[in-house]
Amino acid sequence: MDDVRLVVSELVGNVVQHVVPDTCLSRPGAARRIDVVLRMWPRWLFIGVTDEDSTLPDLPLGEFVSPELAGELSAAVLPDSGRGLFIVHRLVDFMWCEPGEAGGKTVWCRFDLDCRDADSGLWCSHGHQIPWDLCGVTA
Repeated sequence: MDDVRLVVSELVGNVVQHVVPDTCLSRPGAARRIDVVLRMWPRWLFIGVTDEDSTLPDLPLGEFVSPELAGELSAAVLPDSGRGLFIVHRLVDFMWCEPGEAGGKTVWCRFDLDCRDADSGLWCSHGHQIPWDLCGVTA
């Protein structure tokens, strides 16, 4: 569940930090609309964060550095922006971006689930438990 919370926090934080709604391009700091959707299917948990900016983010295509070297690098060699999306990319099983029909976009993430213990909730493929009540599901 901590992974899910962190992913939602990073994606919403990106909207707050970087997004300028298409209708307010001349007014930085204008109000923003952020929609967060959680959808659950038997084997997947989908998270979608929608905003009003049509500019698509630069989604990570792979690892910036190998995980073995990451602990040895100083922050000075890491990119100035996009680190949150790298974190999200490492935590989820799949992520993509979908342009909105009337502008804006949705960044989607998918957690692959494993129904090991139906009484206590689901488990993501990274071994973290996701309680049933997170998505309004009753066991």
